[in-house]
Amino acid sequence: MFAVGGSGVYAGYLQMVGNFHTVIEDELYRSAQPNAAQLASYVRLHGIKTIINLRGEDAGAAWYESELATARRLGVEHIDYRMSASRKLTPARADEMVAIMAAASKPILVHCQAGSDRTGLVSALYSYRVAGRSEDWSERQLSFFFGHVGIPHISSAYAMDASWETIEDHYRPKG
Repeated sequence: MFAVGGSGVYAGYLQMVGNFHTVIEDELYRSAQPNAAQLASYVRLHGIKTIINLRGEDAGAAWYESELATARRLGVEHIDYRMSASRKLTPARADEMVAIMAAASKPILVHCQAGSDRTGLVSALYSYRVAGRSEDWSERQLSFFFGHVGIPHISSAYAMDASWETIEDHYRPKG
């Protein structure tokens, strides 16, 4: 029972601090939805040049308009790429995301709402396909350390784990 309670406290802590993490220094950082002050701090401290918002465009929403205004004010490129944490990402869409990240000015900040599920999968993709890290190293981006809970038949975010398994096969050398 303590482990479950402790896990909940940890997940709450991650959200309270913005779930910000370095994936690869000077290349890729990940977070939950940043407010304007957090975003300005990330840009100042880490030199962020591109923001990839995995929640997609949401014109009129306060969080979205604030993010766009802050990015514009700071001279940071802003890219919207809608994903769902509860739906598998196809290999074709993974290829699309890899191309976006490979072409984007670095360092990149990638975020979703909580910074744990969609952001985890995209961080794994970047690590593996853009930065050339191992499958095992990259897969660790989908872990509870970042707040991700991928349990088959229980967690809707398991779709990110299932996506990663399919994507690993997609990218694995044939023959």
